[in-house]
Order: sequence, then structure tokens, then C-alpha cells
Amino acid sequence: MIRISAVSYTNTIPFIYGLQNHNIRKEIDLSLDFPAACAEKLIVDKVDIGLIPVATILDLPNAHIISEYCIGANGAVDSVFIFSNCPINKIKYLQLDPQSKSSNYLALVLLKNYWKTNPELVYKAKEYGRSPHPFTAFVQIGDRTFGQINKHSFVYDLAAEWKNFTGLEFIFAAWVSNKRLDDAFIVKFNQALKLGLDSRLQIFENMEMRKDFNLVDYLMHKIDYSFTDSKKAALKLFHQYIQTL
Repeated sequence: MIRISAVSYTNTIPFIYGLQNHNIRKEIDLSLDFPAACAEKLIVDKVDIGLIPVATILDLPNAHIISEYCIGANGAVDSVFIFSNCPINKIKYLQLDPQSKSSNYLALVLLKNYWKTNPELVYKAKEYGRSPHPFTAFVQIGDRTFGQINKHSFVYDLAAEWKNFTGLEFIFAAWVSNKRLDDAFIVKFNQALKLGLDSRLQIFENMEMRKDFNLVDYLMHKIDYSFTDSKKAALKLFHQYIQTL
């Protein structure tokens, strides 16, 4: 059995559908986790493959990106934000999201290199996401952000801001193994992921839709699932920025 950890967010539903409805399901043990937990399981070898935040690739001595699919965006992604009580250049405190290393790093890269500001970082904030302090902001990702845009004074979509800064797409998470896997399995694995992406219209028929967020637009257009050459260039650049922080 190949052990796989995938992110338990809405944006991975097509991938999960594919893995569960392709005959590869007989060869895998699939678990669903937060991004940080996916990464931790891969690092300590509790799983063989993880859909992990791309910043974590730098922590894996034997990382292999095994898929032509990813969680990415070409411009606004609608689920990775800095929400703030003040304009970005006036932030004094930034609460980091406990669920994803990559999005926190993306925020820090943009703050340093694009917005040219250096707020104090707050880890494991007691009032995470709810601070009344006028110069506090927080990174927040995933399904918790759905329908939240209009509830904050200042909103910065980090994938859109990265595109403004670099002109490139962004990749949030990649399918990574911590060991070499059989080529035939990898081919089958990618076929399963493609099956899920090709089945999105069918998946929508059984999804409970939201009134405050367009899930169809999100999964069809905002999430860009192809791991293109330009995303590979963006990933290389992002890793370079992380290493200079």
C-alpha cells in the first residue's frame, strides 16, 4: 500500500474524487489532513506521498515532485489572504496561519520585497483572526476564508499580489514523495488525478453550494491545477525568496 496524505480543503475535492474512483484506490491508503499535517507526515515518513505546501519541500532531503498537477493560481485565488484592520503598509502585527507554512512564507516574502514593511510576527495568536487592535492583520487560508471578504476592512489576495509583484502564477501545494516510486504507479496516480479534474461538473451535482461563495467558479477557474513550466519557474523563485528571508 502506498500511503498518501491530501489536504482536507474544498480545492482538493477533485483530486480526492479521482483517487477514490480510479482503480488505484486498491493500492493506496488515503488520509485527509491540514496542509501542515500533510507536510509533517511526509517528513517523518508516516506517508509516502503528500499534497504538501511547497515551502516544505525545502525541509525534505529526498523530495520528488511526482505529478503534473498541483494547487495553484494565475492571479486571484479567493482563498489565501491577508485580512487587515489597516492598510498593508501600516501593519504592526501579523498573525500567522497555523495551518499552512507556504502561505505564511508567501505573506512574508511579499511584505519584505513588495510592500517593504516588517511587522512583528505573531505565532499561535490567542485571538487569531479576531484581534480588535487597529494595526493587526492575519494570514488566513482555505475554506475558513469563504464568504469573509466583506467582513474585513482591508483584504489582500496573496496569489494576486504575487502576480502583481512577479508577473508569475503561484503554486501553493504539490504532490511530493519522500522516496523514489515505481514509474507505473506514478502514471496511474496522475491518471487518477486527471479523472477527478475531468469529473468536476459531475462532482458539482452532488456538492452543497454556498450562498456567500461561488464554489463552481473557484474549482473551475480560480484554482489552476496544471503544474506548468511557468509554475515551476515561480516555485524556484519562491524558494529563492524564502531562503533570503
